[in-house]
Amino acid sequence: MIFIRRAEPADAAQIQRVYASTNAFSNTLQLPHPTVEMWQQRLTQLNPDDTFLIAVYDGVVVGTAGLHVEKKLRRRHVASLGMAVADSFTGRGVGTALLAELLSLADNWLNVLRIELIVYSDNAAAVHLYNKFGFEIEGTMHAHSLRNGVFVDAYSMARFHPKQPQIPRTGR
Repeated sequence: MIFIRRAEPADAAQIQRVYASTNAFSNTLQLPHPTVEMWQQRLTQLNPDDTFLIAVYDGVVVGTAGLHVEKKLRRRHVASLGMAVADSFTGRGVGTALLAELLSLADNWLNVLRIELIVYSDNAAAVHLYNKFGFEIEGTMHAHSLRNGVFVDAYSMARFHPKQPQIPRTGR
């Protein structure tokens, strides 16, 4: 069974192992060879408005997900989302469990109207997961970032709070 909880500084070594997975760093903006010290520093310096969760399976951290509420006054209704799952646990419900918990927090506790994320356009499994939870592709960013020596495209995706009235959209 997958257990979701808030990450703590003591989890740094296990989180480092998640991001040492090839797909975990390749499908995020992380770099290869993360250090435990880097993760300890990140975990001790988290902004109180940010939520950083871990998925634990049989006592082992197998995935992470973060929700970062915008700091600018006019965008405090917006949060950005990022997540990673250890290579050996992809396709086993870890991403679904993490995303469900983050969205529950955003919808019921954090007063978030819009959640944004960026996902590589060739990451079909992640795009499918986000679509399943109501995220829509809003645009393609060509040559978004460098991955394994090649510039790759990414989608900008967003999801609105499901209980909010229809949001008027301009520019369409």
